[in-house]
Amino acid sequence: MSETIEQLRRRMEAAAAAEDFEEAGRLRDRISILRGQGADADPDVDTGGLVRQQPGKMGLGSSRQQVTPPEGWKPPKKPDPMTRGRGGGNRR
Repeated sequence: MSETIEQLRRRMEAAAAAEDFEEAGRLRDRISILRGQGADADPDVDTGGLVRQQPGKMGLGSSRQQVTPPEGWKPPKKPDPMTRGRGGGNRR
């Protein structure tokens, strides 16, 4: 999948004309990645799998999994604040 920048630009313009803006955006990103490689880069490098990081998905803690409760689970009922510490019956 060794496409030139000109071929990618034509595909991007065709996708934008067809109102496929997601594909046009992906092609735009691939063009900018190819332009950033410089003149000494290998032209046969496969850049098909390269994607830019998404905002909000970077930094510390972004790879931490989020705990989700099982399906159908409800939190327990809160205790009545008027009954706290009122056990026993033999108080002095």
